[in-house]
Amino acid sequence: MRGYIHSIESLGTVDGPGVRFVVFFQGCPLRCLYCHNPDTWAFGGGTEYEAQQIIDKMVRNLPFYETGGITATGGEPLMQLEFLTQLFKLAKEKSIHTCLDTSGITFDKSDTSKFDELMEVCDLVMLDIKHMDEKEHIRLTGASNRHVFDFLAYLKEKGKPVWIRHVIVPGITYDEGQLMSLGKYLSAFDNVERIDVLPYHTLGVSKYEAMGDDYPLKGVPQLTKSDAQRALEIINSAKYN
Repeated sequence: MRGYIHSIESLGTVDGPGVRFVVFFQGCPLRCLYCHNPDTWAFGGGTEYEAQQIIDKMVRNLPFYETGGITATGGEPLMQLEFLTQLFKLAKEKSIHTCLDTSGITFDKSDTSKFDELMEVCDLVMLDIKHMDEKEHIRLTGASNRHVFDFLAYLKEKGKPVWIRHVIVPGITYDEGQLMSLGKYLSAFDNVERIDVLPYHTLGVSKYEAMGDDYPLKGVPQLTKSDAQRALEIINSAKYN
């Protein structure tokens, strides 16, 4: 079995606990307006790898990852679910901590058998919640958010630790009502260990230009650190009160 990989980062520090070996999967069904990796969207691109080849790359420097592990991100790793599961199985054979960074958009609660197999070898899920309102989520990403919520409910049933990630964009997700709604929703999930707010930035603009595409959020200012902190305070005030 071979997977399509966009790139690999050997010393990631923001993709889970500790120092991470970060594998960026190629292919994503979403078209988030603020995406800073549009070069990961296309399916069938990237470099072909066998799962063992990726693990072999990691174990050359295994001491670096004693407090960390391997993170699968993208793109959307769940688009290559069987390959992802094989990769994590090989990692667990070497007692490597495994983390999945996902939107959960491909989850289908009518048949969870393949997800069950993945969860047996997945230690942590970092779940991106893009927007609480379904219509706004569709406008922002091109897809409904119901699969995301189904996936979080599934992770609760499995008792799987979850870190929530939420990008704060001025004029889109930087909205007190939306943030309060997110906090209240998350209050029902005791498996959510952490909430990270990610300030919107424009680092991906050059990639759109290189691809010959217009940047969807041209003119939207980057979010300040103080506004990001306020957003987190709003979420937490709703979650814990």
